[in-house]
Amino acid sequence: MDELDCVVVGAGVVGLAVARELAMRGRDVVVVEQHGAIGAETSSRNSEVIHAGLYYPTGSLKARLCVQGRDMLYDYCAHHGIPLRRCGKLIVATREDQAGQLDAILAQAHANGCGDVVRVGASRAREMEPSLSCIDALHSPSTGILDSHAYMLALRGDAERAGAVFAFGSRILGGQVRQDGVALQVDAGAGYGGASDVLAATVINCAGLWAPALAASLDGLPSSAQPAAYFAKGNYYALAGKAPFTRLIYPVPQPGGLGVHLTLDLGGQARFGPDVEWITPQGDIDYTVDPRRADAFYAEIRAYWPDLPDGALHPAYAGVRPKLAPPGAPAADFRFERASGARYLGLYGIESPGLTASLAIARHAADMLRDA
Repeated sequence: MDELDCVVVGAGVVGLAVARELAMRGRDVVVVEQHGAIGAETSSRNSEVIHAGLYYPTGSLKARLCVQGRDMLYDYCAHHGIPLRRCGKLIVATREDQAGQLDAILAQAHANGCGDVVRVGASRAREMEPSLSCIDALHSPSTGILDSHAYMLALRGDAERAGAVFAFGSRILGGQVRQDGVALQVDAGAGYGGASDVLAATVINCAGLWAPALAASLDGLPSSAQPAAYFAKGNYYALAGKAPFTRLIYPVPQPGGLGVHLTLDLGGQARFGPDVEWITPQGDIDYTVDPRRADAFYAEIRAYWPDLPDGALHPAYAGVRPKLAPPGAPAADFRFERASGARYLGLYGIESPGLTASLAIARHAADMLRDA
């Protein structure tokens, strides 16, 4: 049985950040990724937004790590030449009964350390974005957008320069947590020697959507390290033509997500989404975007952009959020579960703002292992 120091499972943005952090701290790291490339699932199927940290309960991991990670991410991108734009966003109320939600968001933002979030009101919001319709608005100047793929490539480069090794096309079949480490059965594919057994001193489960399933395949983990998993698919639609907005536009949040918002890519192309479609995957996830779901988007978007033309929305892409709470339940926090000393660390429910918080998540995970 081959013996390894650290095995990071998953090469999404969080797995890459964790691998980088651990390798830079002197650990010998092997990243096991079932796909043939980095960021093949949730990390490449999102809005690419740098979140400010407004919405999350004060003191929660999401709130703390988002605010820390936002500042770390802006610094990291500046030092690595990663394209981004600190465009800001407007959170808008379009009905009188939503005004109280803006009050709550503003108070939450300030409690979380986002002191630059201000109420601008309807008239100032329309001065900032003349095509916008709203009765009240908040402005978050620290919100931005970035090239997430360039960011992930930079993380991988840092990790490899620090000695990390990547095993693509490899899948963990199961294993056992033992006194001397975690024994893993790894299928590296027929072209790479097939299945093999390895003993890892430490396993960090960054498998995203499949983190709970991976935990369930490891004998010897306590029940606390094997959470239930729920999947919320989010569909995105691209706008045909140029959008008349320079900032991101968010409605007040809805259950399961932040509502059908308008985001921009670095080229100025507008996209709308995600919606919330709860799914139960049977085998591979179907990322197909149903054109008919766009029908419901028009009414939601026209609440803040009345001039959205008919037929302007076209299917773009879909992503799936790894949820720890079922439909109708309050949103769950990020979850870090350490088991058997420092032999296993599971990262669960790392949905939005996981991209923004990724560097802070990595530092938090590495500190947990160091302090075990």
